[in-house]
Amino acid sequence: MTGHVYKSTGSWYTVKTQLGHTYECRIKGKFRLKGIKSTNPIAVGDFVDFELETDNNEETGIIHKIHDRKNYIVRKSVNLSKQTHIIAANLDQVFLMITINNPPTLTSFIDRFLVTAKAYSIKTVLLFNKIDTYDKETLDEVRYLAHIYRKIGYECIGVSATTGKNVDKVKALMQDKVSMFSGHSGVGKSTLVNTIEPTLNIKTKEISTLYSQGQHTTTFAEMFDLSFGAKIIDTPGIKGFGIVDMEREEIGDYFPEIFALKQDCKFNNCLHLKEPKCAVKKALENDEIAYSRYRSYVQILEGEDEHYRTDIWENQ
Repeated sequence: MTGHVYKSTGSWYTVKTQLGHTYECRIKGKFRLKGIKSTNPIAVGDFVDFELETDNNEETGIIHKIHDRKNYIVRKSVNLSKQTHIIAANLDQVFLMITINNPPTLTSFIDRFLVTAKAYSIKTVLLFNKIDTYDKETLDEVRYLAHIYRKIGYECIGVSATTGKNVDKVKALMQDKVSMFSGHSGVGKSTLVNTIEPTLNIKTKEISTLYSQGQHTTTFAEMFDLSFGAKIIDTPGIKGFGIVDMEREEIGDYFPEIFALKQDCKFNNCLHLKEPKCAVKKALENDEIAYSRYRSYVQILEGEDEHYRTDIWENQ
């Protein structure tokens, strides 16, 4: 039988067939997918072939084949730097949820996420959540960030999971698509999903007052069928986003504003660092490229980690 993976708990997978039947399945042996060495060989969103276990009274199955993926989004594991973790597969789009504070989402995290999604040809929409809680100064920061990302082609929407502001816009984008919601713990992913589809009643928790730190509520990625013809993948909060398998020369191609200028550089192999007559550096000096974006580019290029307060984020 063939099914769609709706949930992964590490050792068991909830698989749903086209007829709507669900089975708890596991794998035997190790899967090696085109050289991908990941902590999870099967991800939510995968299509798999499986056989029912005849010696078991319960309806459980053994997965023996994973279908080719049209795309997937992957990052380095936080605790095992040489391992990768596939967050989800076969996506139509990703909604990256961002909060300015409570908890803070820094541009280094946003940019790393966008680079990876771009590399695997996954459309990303930026959702600036909790806008009902911000003062004028913070709202100005939201507008500034939205301007930066709109300028380079990303759709940005200010939303409030609690008041429902612009939730209808998000639902319209989700129609007939498989969408993943991602971001740090505490940015309101589960609350927004509950607002979009109240019958799901996904568990949520309050933000820790000690560090404005999100409390980990979603333990495993899980896909849900929604009443208006959409599928949604809710994911655990991501602490950091390690870039996987990118050559230094190609990183700039996943920054739209850098890619657009590379042909104007003097050297074809320009890395936009200290090379003479670099169109990207010139645009940076003329404020045509956001400094935060260029800083993220250099940080990724040099293989540096995200330099922010990793000690206060959730362990994962």
